Amino acid sequence: MKWNNGTLLYIHIAPKASANMIELNEAELIEGKGIVGDRYYNETGTYSPKPDIRDITLIENEVLEALAINQPPLQDKPIILKPIEHRRNLTSSGVPLNYLVGKKFKIGEVILKGGRLNFPCKYLADLLKKPLVLPLYNRSGLNCSIEKGGWIKKGDKIIQLED
Repeated sequence: MKWNNGTLLYIHIAPKASANMIELNEAELIEGKGIVGDRYYNETGTYSPKPDIRDITLIENEVLEALAINQPPLQDKPIILKPIEHRRNLTSSGVPLNYLVGKKFKIGEVILKGGRLNFPCKYLADLLKKPLVLPLYNRSGLNCSIEKGGWIKKGDKIIQLED
């Protein structure tokens, strides 16, 4: 599936597991390691050591918008999940992340490769005290490996490299 270029809206890191996320305007990504300063780069994340490909994680802003209007209507009311709350490193717009499993794509100077889809977890739901497990099913983001490191910044285009 070919799609038009998307956009990187937000960059977030947390220095250790369960720490508040910090928003960045730009970030350095290191091949095979993660975002400099992030919990997985520092090997202090909840899932460190990484059980699979998890150098960096992405989620679609469209998912946050859907939750805010209770789509699909899986709970009693809408869920407001702010970009700084979802615990993924990057928030994208205009990118169908589910189609990038096993595919390479570029953000800024960086080349990423889609790993597996992220699973909604009870850890996030408990941490935020929001019923997120079912509403995020099949749309909880994408775990990626960093194939080529470099710098990214908010507003960078997200470009598909492989169909």
